[in-house]
Amino acid sequence: MRFSWGRPPLAVRKAKAPSILKRLDGGGLVVLTLRLDMAHIAKICALVVDDEPLARSNLTVLLRQDAAVGTVRECGSGAEAIAEIRNSKPDLVFLDVQMPECDGFDVLEMLGRDLPPAVVFVTAYDHYALRAFEAGALDYLLKPFDNARFERALVRAKEKITYSRANIVENKESSNRPAERITVKSAGQVVFLKSAEIDWIEAADYYACLHVGPKSHLLRRSMADLEQELDPALFCRIHRSTIVNLNRVRGLKLSQDGEYDVHLDTGADLRLSRRYRNPLQTRLGLREWGESSAVRNK
Repeated sequence: MRFSWGRPPLAVRKAKAPSILKRLDGGGLVVLTLRLDMAHIAKICALVVDDEPLARSNLTVLLRQDAAVGTVRECGSGAEAIAEIRNSKPDLVFLDVQMPECDGFDVLEMLGRDLPPAVVFVTAYDHYALRAFEAGALDYLLKPFDNARFERALVRAKEKITYSRANIVENKESSNRPAERITVKSAGQVVFLKSAEIDWIEAADYYACLHVGPKSHLLRRSMADLEQELDPALFCRIHRSTIVNLNRVRGLKLSQDGEYDVHLDTGADLRLSRRYRNPLQTRLGLREWGESSAVRNK
């Protein structure tokens, strides 16, 4: 069934919700009751992100002309957008690609699992299209665009939002599941890394460096965000600047300065902070630190 966000038929408007459910129980038209609630109670919360005020204003005007759209907020930078998305959790984001310091792709990368249901990229350059879809964008508006093209993008966004809301319970459950993959930009491409393949992660200024075998990938995410997103049964923080994959740990070594290093099967030795000793001890099943002075074979 194709959803419509317009005014519902007269028969549906006059009917009471319980009677609609009873009459439609045997068929797929039960969705109409959901659509009625969605279109007239939960209006779309939209966000427009662009460093050019005129471009933001034009999109805002178009959005406010649609009856299904409620709140429309604006952000003038990528960093501002990240904070606003995490705070207000909009349903729909129109996101400019080229912005100083933090571009549209950086915004999606840093949001991680906090992505809105529908993201539409807006740019004057068509060569970003493939990367936009790889990064999870629903649509791609090429400037300048006319009202008809904008309307097509908005219709797609409405359908995506409707589907997302209809599965809200399932989405809430899945949001608590650990991330199975991490999205990073590498050499001009969008790369999807399986979480289980990551050996260890280290903080690198404003980035996190993901070590995967002989390769490393820079990700514009904080260590705190990654720690919350990764599977706690598989990953453990051993230092304020280090997270390790427990399946890669071969043992613990006592260094000459009296501190412990975590020895990985890749050959890497990573410093263990005293703050994280006890949690790691529990995770590795060690009763006393004396057991860990030698490398523990897996």
